[in-house]
Amino acid sequence: MTIKTYTVNGVATIEIARPEKKNAITQDMYQQMADALRAADAAPEARAVLITGQPGIFTSGNDLEDFMGRPPRGEDAPVFQFMHALVDCGKPVVAAVTGAAIGIGTTLLLHCDLVYVADDARLAMPFVGLGLVPEFASSLVVPQLMGNRRAAEKLLLGDPFTGEQAVECGIANGVLAGTEVLNHARRVAERFNNLAPGAVRDSKRLIRDAQRDDVKAAITREAEVFSARLRSPEAMEAFQAFFQKRKPDFSKFS
Repeated sequence: MTIKTYTVNGVATIEIARPEKKNAITQDMYQQMADALRAADAAPEARAVLITGQPGIFTSGNDLEDFMGRPPRGEDAPVFQFMHALVDCGKPVVAAVTGAAIGIGTTLLLHCDLVYVADDARLAMPFVGLGLVPEFASSLVVPQLMGNRRAAEKLLLGDPFTGEQAVECGIANGVLAGTEVLNHARRVAERFNNLAPGAVRDSKRLIRDAQRDDVKAAITREAEVFSARLRSPEAMEAFQAFFQKRKPDFSKFS
């Protein structure tokens, strides 16, 4: 299974489990994660959700071969179902990140409530380098967190950044040794077993609701541009370069 789900001690865990492909996410995996989030949100035995990857790799982002073969079409596409399921989840969502968190591996963290990263974590949003644009409302949330200058480094230049920098700019709560991240995140998630569940849900709603409509509008706005960019000559050059293991040549575009 490429997405493992299980609930232990009040924590519904969603584990990305495709290490042989660097945890690259396919449309089928997005659907499984969307379904798992909705199920956890509805399950009375789950007090919190924990999203994690494999030791040394959170996710390398979209599986480009799958993405090119089955590009998302419309708001019902699995990737958008996952986005909306995470944004709409009423229970606290905790993330544990080790190794690489690329593309949506970083942008999904913007919509988790508590995020813990390893000291070897490497985050990046290299959309422009693929001829694409930001997704998952990152064009809205990242500038709000970092300011426009640092957001430009992350979203326009695609500069990677460390776990410590993720904490500094507000994406993560803390940095730990790689061997400690998952256990620490699980212990934090288990703390919700001792808190009033209704008060937790209402408090999360109050924290998130002021921005929810703007986030959903940004997801839709980005999706329209992203879909058009997928068919662009720039994106085709970037994808061909990726599969040919070379740098893309954008010099012929203006």
